[in-house]
Amino acid sequence: MAKIQGIGFGFIPEETSHHFLVKIPRSQQEKVQVFERFHWDDGEQKTDMNYENTKVIITRYKWDLVKDAIQNELNNTLKENNTIVGRFKVGDKIPVERLLGKEMILLLWAIEDSDPSLIPVAIRNWLGFSREERWWLFTMTNATTGHADDKRGWRKAIRYAITENPIDDKKQITLFDL
Repeated sequence: MAKIQGIGFGFIPEETSHHFLVKIPRSQQEKVQVFERFHWDDGEQKTDMNYENTKVIITRYKWDLVKDAIQNELNNTLKENNTIVGRFKVGDKIPVERLLGKEMILLLWAIEDSDPSLIPVAIRNWLGFSREERWWLFTMTNATTGHADDKRGWRKAIRYAITENPIDDKKQITLFDL
């Protein structure tokens, strides 16, 4: 069976125009931006790339720390669905299928204001959620604090829940240790 051809990470404009767009600047000083978009245009992709549709703005440094984990997780899902995999490229605007985008944004919200040293814990905890749990957490957070500037309430809770693991791996015991 032939693989399904998508744009970026699984986005198929013929199926839906709702997607997320990741804008990765060439400069390390500029920030990565993620927009939620409800229209697709094959040209400059400027439609819906305005401040009102910005979901998260994150430093290139933090983006570079999570990019590979996000790319691998999204591509694992695409492979399971027989879809051609994607890649994040510096200087490009990469579309991400809406459900995959929700998962990605959840991790980005968790680390946007966190100490970079907590990012490995955040990645591990994010990977520990099922896709459905990530979608639910995104939906709950997005309903009240979904804009890039809304860093209170659910948004803070997501950061603490994902970046701070209450169990220290070194001290964790199992039933077999008793």
